[in-house]
Amino acid sequence: MADGRAKTVLIVDDELGIVEVLEFILGDAGFTVISALNGEEALARLKQDTPDVVILDLMMPIMGGAEVLKAMRRDPKYSAIPVILTSALSEDTVREQCDGAYTLFMRKPFKSQQVLDAIARFLPSNSKSTH
Repeated sequence: MADGRAKTVLIVDDELGIVEVLEFILGDAGFTVISALNGEEALARLKQDTPDVVILDLMMPIMGGAEVLKAMRRDPKYSAIPVILTSALSEDTVREQCDGAYTLFMRKPFKSQQVLDAIARFLPSNSKSTH
């Protein structure tokens, strides 16, 4: 991870407001951010830009997070990418739906610092400190 390039985060959520807030927070922290508004779009984005971590909403139209997660785990190109799964549902319910295939669970609503702390478990910040 010391290759000097900004680490990339893929945000997948059908709520545009959440996507925009996460894009701002993560961009401000020095990450390259790409986004998708549904599961099909997420799988297409994976093929274009392989991210270093994915923040994935469980409940979305067209293709839900559980399906995206299963597709990622089946494909050797994406199976090792950390996935932070988000949902308003309880973690027990999410675990049942996803067979525990996610890396970390974050219950909605979450705070900005929770997102940064979660990503920090997998990726260093890319921000260039001038202090």
